[in-house]
Amino acid sequence: MTDTKNTPGVDGGDAVVSAFNAVGADYIFCSSGSEWAPVWESLARRHRDGEPAPEYLDLTHETVAVGMATGYGLVTRRPQGVLLHAAPGLLQGSMAVHGALLAGVPMVVTSSESTTYGDGPGQDPGGQWYRNLSIVGGPHQIAQPFTKWSTEAASVHTLPTMITRAAELAWRAPAGPAYLNIPLEILLEEWDGRQAKPIVPPGSTHSSPEEVDPVAQMIREAKNPVIVTETAGREAGGFEALVAFAEAWNIPVVEPDSAVCGNFPRTHPLHAGSDIGPWMDEADLILLVNCRAPFYPPSRRPSKAQIVVIDEVPQRPHVVYQVLFADRYLEGNVANTLRQLAKRAKDLDTAAVTARRAAQDERHADEQAAIAAAEAKAAQAEGIDPVLVAATLRKLLDGQDAIVVDETITHSRVVKRHALTSDPDSYFYVQGGLGQGMAVALGVKLAAGDRPVVLTIGDGAFTYNPVIQSYDAANAYGLPVLIVVFNNRVYKSMNLNHRRFYPDGAAAGTGEWLGTDLHRLPRLAQFAEPFGMHTETVDAPDALAPALERALKAVAEGTTAVVDVLVTR
Repeated sequence: MTDTKNTPGVDGGDAVVSAFNAVGADYIFCSSGSEWAPVWESLARRHRDGEPAPEYLDLTHETVAVGMATGYGLVTRRPQGVLLHAAPGLLQGSMAVHGALLAGVPMVVTSSESTTYGDGPGQDPGGQWYRNLSIVGGPHQIAQPFTKWSTEAASVHTLPTMITRAAELAWRAPAGPAYLNIPLEILLEEWDGRQAKPIVPPGSTHSSPEEVDPVAQMIREAKNPVIVTETAGREAGGFEALVAFAEAWNIPVVEPDSAVCGNFPRTHPLHAGSDIGPWMDEADLILLVNCRAPFYPPSRRPSKAQIVVIDEVPQRPHVVYQVLFADRYLEGNVANTLRQLAKRAKDLDTAAVTARRAAQDERHADEQAAIAAAEAKAAQAEGIDPVLVAATLRKLLDGQDAIVVDETITHSRVVKRHALTSDPDSYFYVQGGLGQGMAVALGVKLAAGDRPVVLTIGDGAFTYNPVIQSYDAANAYGLPVLIVVFNNRVYKSMNLNHRRFYPDGAAAGTGEWLGTDLHRLPRLAQFAEPFGMHTETVDAPDALAPALERALKAVAEGTTAVVDVLVTR
């Protein structure tokens, strides 16, 4: 703690703003609650007096606040501040907080409670805390299962350093949201102006040469190694380091369906698709790079491969059941570890490398031919096939340095396979429950500046989103994105599971498929019209590309565009 010359008489609200300054937060993402008047007063005073403060975003739904912080953190990899309202606001935003935990995004989430219920000295907190908002154990007990760290700030004097501690914990591996309960009485209490020291980025840990050398020898001796990764691209420099590592050793890279971001160029000859299945019997060495859950079912062990796990925190504490079958671990900064291994790509078995590269070139050529064939078939189909949508987006986005945020389910493989993103931070898959995609895309746009941002989303996921509040945020803060709805008028994933579990059941015989029909919904693009956004509904293949071109033009001119595409499956 260091004494400062802050204005005397300021309260806990100013302590919060001061602490987020120390954290280096660019933004405070707030879904309003009555406890945040002290923070609003501090911001108003700072704006009036020209004092520094994070930019404040006034958002009208908890999922929007948390989701935007998630999207922003995916790109910047730095913790931001999120203010929610009491226990109910925390509960409303909990799905998105859990999604941030799964995505590994650092943030400091806060909400409040009352500790006096109007029976203590000082200002009256209000009867709502006594009647409606209190919860046994406090909101920090609620937050514990879906955050990395959760506690209460019990004193205004420790409040700033509690916030900076939360940010430091959130930022360190495994990165994720930390939660702080700040009682309203603490926010209203006079603060003496003592501040926490500004925080700095985490230091990195490294695997020692004694640990790396044996792994390099394992790779050198392997005839048919493969890399499997889910989140290497989430690490700073991880995308580039993985490319250099794979190229140095000529090892194919698989991004399974569980991949949560772009980790390797999908156009690269060493990209081996998303199916680990063929490698389960063929590979003699599997390198799991930031891969939390590579095998499904978890007991599905490779028949002969040794397994090396390369991950700063291989045993994820928030994963309930995790099976890696590791023979060796390399723990420490992933990008650094990959760079160390790339430097050791010497004295290779030329014949073995040539053979596996030839095999991978053949696989890659087959995959490219299959992609082209699927796109040719989609172009000739009646109606709009989802493959045509993804392929058309790829062609229109070529050379624009775009970012795709994906919240599709049954179409996610199509989006990954045919959008073919190939740059760092060019693809993110929304984690956790459905209903966050719009907010995450807006947060990505907030961080990405002039880069075009496209949200691909199913009609089922669309209806889970806080649509009105997301459109409000897009307009209020000048965040134009392109939203492309893959609209098959059904909860397809749910329907497929029903059919899979009961192929000869009563529903199969009668056609009574419950819980899946979305035909009754109105045209989804129409919800954007009151906000003055560009809207289109497309149901014919020849209208698709022109509609998407017009939408991208509108986005480039500063207007969010929604294209509702009626797909055939």
